[in-house]
Amino acid sequence: MATGLTRRQLCLACGITASAGFVDGIGFIHLGGYFVSFMSGNSTRAGADLAEGDLLGWGKAVGLVAAFVFGVILASLVTSARTMARAPSRAITPQLRAIWLSVALLALAAVCGTVPAAGPQGAEAAVAPLIAAAMGAVNSTFTRGGEVSVGLTYMTGALVKAGQLFAARLRGVPETGWLRYAALWLAIAVGSAAGATSYLAAGLPVLWAAVALLGFCAALVWWRRRSRT
Repeated sequence: MATGLTRRQLCLACGITASAGFVDGIGFIHLGGYFVSFMSGNSTRAGADLAEGDLLGWGKAVGLVAAFVFGVILASLVTSARTMARAPSRAITPQLRAIWLSVALLALAAVCGTVPAAGPQGAEAAVAPLIAAAMGAVNSTFTRGGEVSVGLTYMTGALVKAGQLFAARLRGVPETGWLRYAALWLAIAVGSAAGATSYLAAGLPVLWAAVALLGFCAALVWWRRRSRT
């Protein structure tokens, strides 16, 4: 729940969400209307493509969903209690591992998307599934009891909560929590616009900007954790 986050945690969540929006804006245009972080949209596209007999489009949508889930599974494994018990430093938190994993997957996607034309065949084809896996992994950043407490790449639930809390405000309840959910939605909206604009201007190399932003988020988390130990 976003209402349970501290201000610093909310800033981190907004930074990661903006990065996810940036990447999704890139992916949406690059893939011709498919998503790399919004799997509800891909599920709808899969159903529509199947109804229209577009098996290639259906396979693309389902493949992105599978890649996203793979990223979630991978992040869950590297942030599990058993894995963390072997961590060499207290500064290495599950939160940090999730972000680092997403950074690594995004960096690999950026490499595949910017190799020369004479590079390995199929390298660019790996970009979309790698990005989707990265977006799945980053959703493990905020977990509680082994379950995601704040979704970072999908905002439907955030908009519902914002609407509910704003309605409470209209009823006279001194409620300001809706602003937190609105901030998350705004972060992904602004990030998407920036990503789409950047892609149209420079192509896939702009993925490195998302790598840099997520890397900066990871560095902040590591520095703050290390300063406490």
